[in-house]
Amino acid sequence: MSKAEELSKKLSYQRKNFWKETSKKERKTAFDFSEKYKIFLDECKTERETIEFYKNELVKREFLEINKDKKSKNIYRISRNKNAAIAVIGKKPVSEGVNIVVSHIDAPRVDLKQNPLYEDKTTNLGLMKTHYYGGIKKYQWMSTPLAIHGVFIKENGDVIDVSIGEDDNDPVFVMPDLLPHLARKEQYTKKLGDAIEAGKMNLMFNSIPYPDEDVKEAVKLNALILLNEKYNIIEENFLSAELELVPAGKARDACIDKSMVLGYGQDDRICAYTSAQAIFDAEINIGRTAIVYLADKEEIGSEGNTGAKSIFIIDFIADLLKHNGEPFDSVTLRKTLINSQVLSADVNAAINPNFPNVHEKENAVHLGFGVSLTKFTGSGGKSSSNDANAEFNSKIIKIFNKEKVNWQTGELGKVDEGGGGTIAKFMAEYGAEVIDCGPGILGMHSLYELSSKADIYSSYKAYKVFFENA
Repeated sequence: MSKAEELSKKLSYQRKNFWKETSKKERKTAFDFSEKYKIFLDECKTERETIEFYKNELVKREFLEINKDKKSKNIYRISRNKNAAIAVIGKKPVSEGVNIVVSHIDAPRVDLKQNPLYEDKTTNLGLMKTHYYGGIKKYQWMSTPLAIHGVFIKENGDVIDVSIGEDDNDPVFVMPDLLPHLARKEQYTKKLGDAIEAGKMNLMFNSIPYPDEDVKEAVKLNALILLNEKYNIIEENFLSAELELVPAGKARDACIDKSMVLGYGQDDRICAYTSAQAIFDAEINIGRTAIVYLADKEEIGSEGNTGAKSIFIIDFIADLLKHNGEPFDSVTLRKTLINSQVLSADVNAAINPNFPNVHEKENAVHLGFGVSLTKFTGSGGKSSSNDANAEFNSKIIKIFNKEKVNWQTGELGKVDEGGGGTIAKFMAEYGAEVIDCGPGILGMHSLYELSSKADIYSSYKAYKVFFENA
């Protein structure tokens, strides 16, 4: 090696390819880890399903609900079946600050409206009206197999779980697109974002009419009869229901070398899964208290009583102080939050080989090069961004280097190309140190997002060493 090469290796920053840098054993571990992750994606296509998954997992691992009579170092709280906090209490006082990894478990989708079912007078077909949730490209949802997931709530309080379209024997649903032969004026003359109007995203539901010829809207009636027979519901039950349309089918290995995972909802359940596994596996009995916070509503601004803007996590930490026998007054709570450290676990946009011009190569996330540290998000001049402090950024890099985590740095596209935000800024409002940290994915917010098994495993490892060292 020449002197120039030695100096370059010593002084230059080069992101490292996971597949080149790691041992054969660790590469196999990354593949094995992703097998369970795919199962998780299949079982958790909604927020409620994700929380139910972890409720069962926490009971299995003997975590206890906080504020119960029994004391435990492993505790949790679930709120409204939409978000959760999981904690393992370390040896240091909670009031010295906690380490939080926060991710969101909602994903862009299409919801059924509260009064969705109608019979189209022109075609005599049964349809469902919809309302999209989060930032989607509406045209991607047309003419693709969809499943219905969600709940009906009966007057007596009974919750009826719904999942139609995942079993091989289930029907699937579709919002039919316009054929190209007739799309010249209706679609091709419009901008891409305007070609599909929200009001035309109606779901095909049924077509066979009730046999009595004297019945008006016989197709709609037949649909209600089928729903009543299957779920014992009436049309009024739709008014309080939560029913979501998601892509039908399972997460799959992708690429000839099976190095990637293709599946729905990886933004941001990829971080929910890896952070939860990290807290379950971390050795933190000598360090700070660790918390995994699974939040709802990030895709629509973290609003509502289950989003990151709500008081949920503050209330949980206050009860955590109380549970640990420490003062839980407002001053102690504020100081605890200020002394806390947070990884805002969210995905970043990996550089897309088909559209590389929206990225700046040197400051973009690359698939297969590990978890990404994102100092700031936002748009334009860092608008609506947390913009992490250099000291905290450096501290996390030091931990990752020490523990041999494959990591890289990257931002969300070129400066004036667009942008986006995460939960980070809401957590930073409490005074905590916060930085975004998560894997890159391709096709973000599409029905089938693409992630690297290298980055999935590197994210898990990053969150684990954060709990153990920070």
